[in-house]
Amino acid sequence: MQWYGVMPAITTSFKPDLSIDEIFLARHVQWLLANGCTGIIALGSLGEAATLSTDEKLAVLRCAVAAAGQPPVVAAISDLSTAQAVALAKQAEQAGCSGLMVLPPYVYRGDWREMKTHVAAVFAATPLSCMLYNNPVSYGTDFLPEQIAELTREHQNFVAVKESSTDVRRVTAIRALIGDRLKIFMGVDDAIVEGVGAGAVGWVAGLVNAFPAESVALFQAAIEGRREDAFELYRWFLPLLRMDTVPRFIQLIKQVQQEIGIGNARVRPPRLEVIGAELEEVRAAVRQALTHRPSLRSTPFPAA
Repeated sequence: MQWYGVMPAITTSFKPDLSIDEIFLARHVQWLLANGCTGIIALGSLGEAATLSTDEKLAVLRCAVAAAGQPPVVAAISDLSTAQAVALAKQAEQAGCSGLMVLPPYVYRGDWREMKTHVAAVFAATPLSCMLYNNPVSYGTDFLPEQIAELTREHQNFVAVKESSTDVRRVTAIRALIGDRLKIFMGVDDAIVEGVGAGAVGWVAGLVNAFPAESVALFQAAIEGRREDAFELYRWFLPLLRMDTVPRFIQLIKQVQQEIGIGNARVRPPRLEVIGAELEEVRAAVRQALTHRPSLRSTPFPAA
């Protein structure tokens, strides 16, 4: 498991009856990888995992693993209880996943002792390489750099962190404590260039679901220190990337996919598709982006 590069947090595509569209899912995975993504992360927040049954989660993982082939598939592990999270981690290993992205439990916002015990149990459930997902904005649990350092001393298979605090200073704070012991990924789309500048080596990306070639090109320009190239592409991309940082980010990203003809905007309730002025804002942003879309080599979406 190599933790590096652009790894999409893939959306979960639904049919009109809101069952999982595994045929599209497989083609989507192949398209993302063909355009330079280094792995796939399934069942994350963007994948609407909280609305999926255990059987559906396993179906998504098996489909993604089969479609990806050699590149790694990472299972996001999140649940209401530690026991359920541990069980899902073991099932993800059996499904052929190469790594785990470990989240704090849904709903309950515990203290450090409780959260440490929870994630430690998931780390210990399998020998798979693990990434910790730190997103205090969405989940209310903040894994501080000192706490992350403590976890690294106790769990050898804890090797990466997805930093979604929106504060790029966290990247340098973690590195100051533990050097390069962890591979740090940015987890908010509109902080990727700044995060790479601070030492991040990867990006768990959202808008990549619709624009993989552009996402990979932006990451490569940033990681290679091509500042002017990175800024030019970033300036074009930012109106879309900022959709990854608001409460309805799932609906917005899926709507972007629909606008460009890659998937559909269907979401499972309680979420509903965007309408009215919000929908028109998305469509206007996509039209603007397509009008000024940079000329990049990309692999077309595979035919059905």
